Amino acid sequence: MGRRQDYRTVILSAVKEVAAPTFFALLVIAISFLPVLTLEAQEGRMFKPLAYSKTLAMLIASGMAITFDPALRLLLTRVEPFGFRPAWLCRAVNALLVGRIRSEDEHLLSRWLMRIYEPIVRWTLSWKWVVVSSAVAVMAITIPVFLHLGSEFMPPLDEGAILYMPSAMPGISITQAKALLQATDGILRRFPEVDHVLGKAGRAETSTDPAPLSMLETLVILKPRSEWRRVPTWYSSWAPETAKSVFRHFTPDTISTEELVRLMDEALKVPGLSNAWTMPIKGRLDMLSTGMRTPIGLKISGADLGRIEQVGANVEALLSRVRGTRGAFAERVGTGYFLNFRWNREQLARYGLSMEDAQQAVENAIGGEDVTTAVLGRERYPVNVRYMRDFRSDLGALERVLVPAGGHRQLPLGELAEISTSRGPSMIRDENGLLTGYVYVDIAGRDPEGYIAEAGPLLRSELKLPTGYAISWSGQYEAMERVRHRLTRVVPLTLGLVLLLIYASTRSFTKTMIILLAVPFSAVGAVWFLYLAGYNLSIGVWVGLIALLGIDAETGVYMLLYLDLAYEEALGKGRLSSRAGLHEAIVQGAAKRLRPKFMTFATMCIGLFPIMWSTGTGADVMKRIAAPMVGGICTSFLLELLVYPAIYAVWRQRMLGREAGPLETVGTGCVDSLQARQDDLVLRLESSGSL
Repeated sequence: MGRRQDYRTVILSAVKEVAAPTFFALLVIAISFLPVLTLEAQEGRMFKPLAYSKTLAMLIASGMAITFDPALRLLLTRVEPFGFRPAWLCRAVNALLVGRIRSEDEHLLSRWLMRIYEPIVRWTLSWKWVVVSSAVAVMAITIPVFLHLGSEFMPPLDEGAILYMPSAMPGISITQAKALLQATDGILRRFPEVDHVLGKAGRAETSTDPAPLSMLETLVILKPRSEWRRVPTWYSSWAPETAKSVFRHFTPDTISTEELVRLMDEALKVPGLSNAWTMPIKGRLDMLSTGMRTPIGLKISGADLGRIEQVGANVEALLSRVRGTRGAFAERVGTGYFLNFRWNREQLARYGLSMEDAQQAVENAIGGEDVTTAVLGRERYPVNVRYMRDFRSDLGALERVLVPAGGHRQLPLGELAEISTSRGPSMIRDENGLLTGYVYVDIAGRDPEGYIAEAGPLLRSELKLPTGYAISWSGQYEAMERVRHRLTRVVPLTLGLVLLLIYASTRSFTKTMIILLAVPFSAVGAVWFLYLAGYNLSIGVWVGLIALLGIDAETGVYMLLYLDLAYEEALGKGRLSSRAGLHEAIVQGAAKRLRPKFMTFATMCIGLFPIMWSTGTGADVMKRIAAPMVGGICTSFLLELLVYPAIYAVWRQRMLGREAGPLETVGTGCVDSLQARQDDLVLRLESSGSL
């Protein structure tokens, strides 16, 4: 069977060879998640559990790889058949627990893979500089594509509902707000994708809901996606229903949520309303964290509310010219309408009335007073009594409101007070010691960072700010800046730690750089996959890229390990006296040991496929984590198989004359030992959980 020594010695020898690369590769994967662990706020709450579980698993796996795994292999590995009775049970046990380990040439999958890959690797060794130059060109072409990708804070989360938040001008009455809310709800209910609609005008009786009456909120609950309107696709006319159920995971045949929102927005072009669309949970988080109820917005700070309102109106007009602006609305902070009562205190004293009595009479007549509560089963309705509208609709009618003056006497309000109307701030915001006004910006068809990059220069060039006033972007922009500032400090530190770990494993700066070449190789596939899928850069995408960094280091370590083993074997046998001998050694390390590398690639793809296949709530976030990993693994695997042998040949060729000569007389026992160690190492890696 080709065994040169006891199988326990073979296993221990193989473990010693692979322990250090496996240990350091798993540590690199754990360390690569350090930037995710430093995130804070909502991004930290969403992605930190993933990073903690992944890091803890890798730390435990790195310890198990050098402790429990060798012991388990010694316990379970058996090459001698059992001998006991009954015979049928003995045969069954031997079939399950005892077997023969076949060589690579006898393995069906390995033989097929080597037949395909060996001519390719020989061609790459013949045209090394062409292959390397082509790889550099591919990476250079990818740079403009990366710069073209949009950027957003968090991945879009399809919550199965839409939050419609239009804003009307200040001063709208309760009756008008009610009629407007009913009209917009009726329009939304006519869409076949809508299940039901819940609208709200005004605010709840709590300080956590500062919404003015001019801000309406409508929660649109959507039907399941299978009940939405169909749109023609590339498979609609010919595919059977069974095939359509598969194709829908890649190309949905219903209208998208973005298209549905666009149709709703066109149907709700109501004069005096500025529309804003978001998701319920996402909108609440944005309002709680930044105060903005749209993805992005601006904050105008200054000392006078009138000037703030004027600047906001100018900003609103300028932003309407920017591509992607679906709606822009500047708060009219100084256009609230008020009814003033200037009491004549002498008249009040003449009739024996206090200020409290007079104001209570006005409140009861105009605002009304709850006198009882109607009970209908489990429902409770307050009964409010006040003057009818005709007796309180204008200043003349208000002057005729009667105020009890003791006994049976009632005095008209006009004899006791001077009634007038005025305008003033409907709501006063204060941030960082300055009065502040908001401009809400609802965008469609482009990413927030790209929008700000275009709108910022326009505002700087055409908006004239008074002295002492400032504008700043808010909403997702604040969170993006916070994350960018943190990652620019943590990512370089993480890369330094990864570099240190790889160098500690290889003890060679050149080998460390060769392993790190897997990073740009994988970045090519990650960027192109994101571009073709139409994904923007977000926190979820960066988490996927960080996870890809650890995978790159692992695959690069094992690829270089096989090449080094083949090189050492050829060096020991004295086969490196010429360039052809070096090429044969590289072919031996690359093509003859392809199965473990292919198993690594296939295992990762199989693990990520269910994520890319998934649909429904939360799938969009997970797909943006998995997308860069899928694209990066594919290109990293292909480029490592093609470019690594060429780069390794260039590097070793320069060292050929220095290393091959003194070792040409190595004894055959050492050669056999090297061969045995390499074969045993391959067998261990193929059955290891790392590959």
